[in-house]
Amino acid sequence: MKKTIISVIGNDTVGITAEVSAVCQKNKVNIIDISQSIMQDLFVMVMMTDVEKMTCTLASFKEQMKTVGEKMGLDIRVMHEDIFNSMHRI
Repeated sequence: MKKTIISVIGNDTVGITAEVSAVCQKNKVNIIDISQSIMQDLFVMVMMTDVEKMTCTLASFKEQMKTVGEKMGLDIRVMHEDIFNSMHRI
């Protein structure tokens, strides 16, 4: 299974999860796990996704998420699981 980590940070507003999920659905990216909370007035969400059946390139998927982020005033980042794990290894 090929996985990505999607992080979303920004001001809380209605529809964030729906918009991010819609991009995943459109590209056949399966959401495996999701965690979200409000931290000091900021919406914070982390998703783990399975991109095994993704119908676009990872670069295109990242660009689509960036577009949603710009539209909603959010910082949305998509990272391959291997890179995420390397960055967060102690």
